[in-house]
Amino acid sequence: MPLVGANQPQVIRSSQKDEYYQQCLRNNANEAFQTLAGSKRWLHWRKEIQLLSDLAYYGLTTFSGYQTLGEEYVSIIQVDPTLRRVPSRVRRGALVLLHSLFPYLLDKLLVCLENELEAGEESQGGGIQRATVASPWSPGAWMRGWVRRVLGLLTEPQRRACVPAVLALQQGLSILHRVHVALFYISGAFYHLGKRTAGVSYLRVRGVTGDEGDIQSSYRLLGVISLMQLALTLALQFNNLRQRQRARQEWRQHRNLPSRSQSVDETDSPRASRCILCLEERRHSTSTPCGHLFCWECITEWCNTKTECPLCREKFQPPRLVYLRNY
Repeated sequence: MPLVGANQPQVIRSSQKDEYYQQCLRNNANEAFQTLAGSKRWLHWRKEIQLLSDLAYYGLTTFSGYQTLGEEYVSIIQVDPTLRRVPSRVRRGALVLLHSLFPYLLDKLLVCLENELEAGEESQGGGIQRATVASPWSPGAWMRGWVRRVLGLLTEPQRRACVPAVLALQQGLSILHRVHVALFYISGAFYHLGKRTAGVSYLRVRGVTGDEGDIQSSYRLLGVISLMQLALTLALQFNNLRQRQRARQEWRQHRNLPSRSQSVDETDSPRASRCILCLEERRHSTSTPCGHLFCWECITEWCNTKTECPLCREKFQPPRLVYLRNY
């Protein structure tokens, strides 16, 4: 009997079963490491323990040429793009790395970038930089040192431009995952991005059931609805972005208003008011809801990345800024 492609419910049940057994393995590894090394070291190495658990699970199953427990549960097997052969060892090794190691490295990189950029903003804004204590042998410490060296080569405008770029990359990855899942619902192939990249698909061992057409139709409908929901979400986000840009343009118009001529007493005073963000004479004074004063340009640029007071860290929305005329 010729083998046919696995349908969406089989692939999803297989993935859920694998995730269940992976979580059991992670919990046992975490408990053992915490018992032997203590909670403090476990907190530093918990991501690496999870990575090693996943590598062990897929190394003993997929890389060794065996079915995973989830694949065995629903009776499906992995095949290469020809749909006639089991994936080669190189292809299986690439699949394991793409499925386990690549997400770990990408998450570490984005977290280090975000933390270093936030630390740079806090030190520039007069805030207290948070100290990070980690083992020098951990991959996180190595990644953090590499990110610091790379960011040290950038100018201050380039570092500011990296902040929205990192946020856009994080949102882009989430959107990519949602699009990929919706395409899987429609086509029935490649539930994970790693399997699509490695070209590994599934064939079922059992025969075709009578309700196969209804299953395919229902999942195609679910995929179309998922794409429509994603399109609506992106449209709303784009509309919010346009409103923010319009508000930013209005703020810039207020920023370019002629400032009040400085009085003789203020200019002659050695304690003339200064903005803590630019460390210069405050121009177009603007008050936050908590009462602190900054330059209009400085505080609006600050609000583009953080909606909080640079001094007391009180959260507020940019429309609540008060431009003080003739102050």
